[in-house]
Amino acid sequence: MAQNGDQKEKHKFLFVTQEALSADLAWELVKEGHEVKFFCHDQPEKDVGSGFFGQVDDWEKHKDWADVIVFDDVGFGTKADQLRKDGKFVFGGAAYTDKLEFDREFGQSELKAADVNILLSQNFESFDEAVKFVKANPDRYVLKPSGEIQDEKELLFVGQEEDGKDVIQVLEHYKETWSKKMKKFLLQKYADGVEVAVGAFFNGKEFSMPICVNFEHKKLFPNEIGPSTGEMGTTAYWSSNSPIFEATLRKMKEKIAASGYVGYIDINCIANSRGIWPLEFTSRLGYPTISLQIEGVTSDWGQLIYDLAHGNEVQIKAKKGYQICVVVAIPPFPFEDQKAFKKYSEGAAILFRRQARDGVHIGEVKMVGEDWYIAGQSGYALIITASGAAMSDAVKNVYQRVSNVMIPNMFYRSDIGQRWSHDSDMLLSWGHL
Repeated sequence: MAQNGDQKEKHKFLFVTQEALSADLAWELVKEGHEVKFFCHDQPEKDVGSGFFGQVDDWEKHKDWADVIVFDDVGFGTKADQLRKDGKFVFGGAAYTDKLEFDREFGQSELKAADVNILLSQNFESFDEAVKFVKANPDRYVLKPSGEIQDEKELLFVGQEEDGKDVIQVLEHYKETWSKKMKKFLLQKYADGVEVAVGAFFNGKEFSMPICVNFEHKKLFPNEIGPSTGEMGTTAYWSSNSPIFEATLRKMKEKIAASGYVGYIDINCIANSRGIWPLEFTSRLGYPTISLQIEGVTSDWGQLIYDLAHGNEVQIKAKKGYQICVVVAIPPFPFEDQKAFKKYSEGAAILFRRQARDGVHIGEVKMVGEDWYIAGQSGYALIITASGAAMSDAVKNVYQRVSNVMIPNMFYRSDIGQRWSHDSDMLLSWGHL
């Protein structure tokens, strides 16, 4: 819809989520003056966002009310496809893009078919067969769970030994402890270099410019030590000219368009002197990436999502320079442990040293009156964001904002953004920036 002077159109958004991951985006739309109804499937997460936006117990009763239905995660693709066939406007989800993320081998095969360079990889459903493969083809490998269990990031293992003996040890251990749950996994040849991702919003036909170039910090502790968490923080900038995008995601445009997908899609890569090597798709909003993007995008988010869902051409307005986000968490994050959550974190108050809350984004949080409290049970509390003309400025600004937060037992990584100088120099030297 057109905007009339300073009068912005207000739209109605119905969020459908498995784990309340998109609470921060829903809150952003409310702050812009749009109407939001929020449905969460998981019972332990149903209090997330309470006090920030309206919640419903049965989303299907409200699908005719909504101007746009928002699916915030993979797994909703078949439902999203059907709703689009029924004439509804949907942001997020398609069966094809779900499969790109869930089935790593399929994602790699689709990239290869689109003339994108890929690393040697092979899918397995047997630990014994995988052990035989490594013994017959000694090399350094990365072990990645596939399917629904891929969200359990602590199972990902990056081999360190050139003959693969450490991967064999892990496979034999997983056979004893995870064989009933880990039914499918991928072994991918390790590639040294800089890990970098490119992502873009898609309106069902075209990518919207600019695109988001981002750098994830996945491990729990500084210097990439400890278990994988998904992400403890991210740095990013917006670009209309990215060699990494042109070599990877851009080549997937026709396949994504044929699927009917509307939403954000991202591909994580390793870049080195030999080329760019895609690792995996994120066929949905990213977390905490969406909070980082809210920091960087100056367009009205409600209008942006509305236009994308309606297939309208969109030019995203974004800040120049760099953005950064830091996840502030509490126990038991990144693990699931209800006993630990009840002991250390349940009902914890979120306090601020200063009244200003610039760059503060909600994770699993609820509001009672004017006070904020921890909700859900994962310990994913807040995402703090900042911007800067240089990455060093963004780093300084975000940690000043982190110092404003007070939550009992809170923790965060203190080194987000520090590897930018090295990574950017390497990418420039290889011609990838």
